[in-house]
Amino acid sequence: MQPIATKYEFKTTPYEHQSVGLKQSWNKEVYALFCEMGTGKSKILIDNIGVLFEREEITAAVIVAPKGVYKNWQRSELPVHMPDRIMDQCDIIAWTPDTTRKAQKQLELALVPRSKDGRYKILIINVEAFSSARGTEFTTKFLATHQALMAVDESTTIKNRTAKRTKNIIKVGSRAKYRRILTGSPVTKSPMDLFSQCAFLGGNTLGYTSYYAFQGRYARTLRRNLGNHSFNQVIGYQNLDELTSKLGDFSYRVLKKDCLDLPEKIYIKRVVEMGDEQAKTYGFMKRLAVAKILGDTGDLTTVTAKNVLTQILRLQQICSGSVKNDDGETVDVPTNKMAELLEVIDETDGKVIIWSIFVNDILKITEMLNDAFGAGSAEAYHGDTSADKRQDIVERFQQPNSKLRFFVGNPRVGGYGLTLTEAKTMVFYNNLYDLEIRLQAEDRAHRIGQKNNVTYIDLVTENTVEEKILKALRDKLDIATLVLNEDYKDWLI
Repeated sequence: MQPIATKYEFKTTPYEHQSVGLKQSWNKEVYALFCEMGTGKSKILIDNIGVLFEREEITAAVIVAPKGVYKNWQRSELPVHMPDRIMDQCDIIAWTPDTTRKAQKQLELALVPRSKDGRYKILIINVEAFSSARGTEFTTKFLATHQALMAVDESTTIKNRTAKRTKNIIKVGSRAKYRRILTGSPVTKSPMDLFSQCAFLGGNTLGYTSYYAFQGRYARTLRRNLGNHSFNQVIGYQNLDELTSKLGDFSYRVLKKDCLDLPEKIYIKRVVEMGDEQAKTYGFMKRLAVAKILGDTGDLTTVTAKNVLTQILRLQQICSGSVKNDDGETVDVPTNKMAELLEVIDETDGKVIIWSIFVNDILKITEMLNDAFGAGSAEAYHGDTSADKRQDIVERFQQPNSKLRFFVGNPRVGGYGLTLTEAKTMVFYNNLYDLEIRLQAEDRAHRIGQKNNVTYIDLVTENTVEEKILKALRDKLDIATLVLNEDYKDWLI
């Protein structure tokens, strides 16, 4: 193929590192974009798809992403970065397991080849769909209908080689003309994480089609016996320079610290879907909140800001996974938010600040992180944390080599005065409706002493009050004032 044409007109101007990534990858049949979160790997892929569309190398694309990410491709990433001249010829279809006539009609649209309707097709499907026969079979049909590029966003979601979805994605992906994997941290626990991610690209990428041969080359193992079973336990790694060299042949690595042209603050929104039980609880509480706000007279104008904010807070609690019963006890509500937090952490490296406005969340998150990453890797920082312990937590967090990686705090308590510049990633598990507290919390990492761009990630439950709070914060509104006027109706009704 020829070099990428300079006549390709970008919708959004790429940063220098994005231009380099596109030039290196656009015409490769298989490629890995190992770009740290916040460096804009999605745009590289979108421009890659656009170039291949216009060169008539492909007629379609499949983008596989986790639940918290895949809708962002349809709502924001593609509309923002794909040139209008291509979007005008393009059908973007989001996978759904629904069997309604409307849903099926939309999916059938995806299977019409470009030769018949003159339209490009982009199928966006969540990685979890490949645990089912329907999602796997539909994507197989899609790839049989079109000449396509298939990409797995946040490819660490397929690092488990024994998982059904991993096996299905690798099998289905072999039908795509071009294949891409995207992630900020391809190795989250061990170099063995690379095997299945690269297997999606093809067996020739690392030179091994057998996991055990790959393990034998790059891991040191010890044979263990457990009852009547025996297994090889990984006790160390070897030949990693060779592995790094092989990865360099088909990947592009970008770190935020190397991207001098990036903005200092990078904002990312991760959508969290509600589970069935959580949705029912939220719906019930919403109806109850409206009833309390309306009162016996049904007169909205008599509502005080305090009453409205109390009801909003209760809805936020449900979004985060808990609710108070009539006895004042906190009851857990199943939520996908904790799993989404782990997905985000898997995509990052270095130290992370996590904010939540609820002590119950802070304690659960801290416990979960200590279980997942080892005792002492996370500390809780809230109103009941003693002064001596607070200072100790901050000092240990600021030590680059300490095992304390996660600062889990309440922004009202820890959002002022602290210096936490060892972190370059900050997660808002939920938000207060106070702009000053939000900005103060952001500045704990973004201040003198910070040597990196800082990425801020909001976990937002879809179609809930959380979306409205974040929008108001982004619009720099004082939400406490907002609820005093007629706009508060839209919050709950």
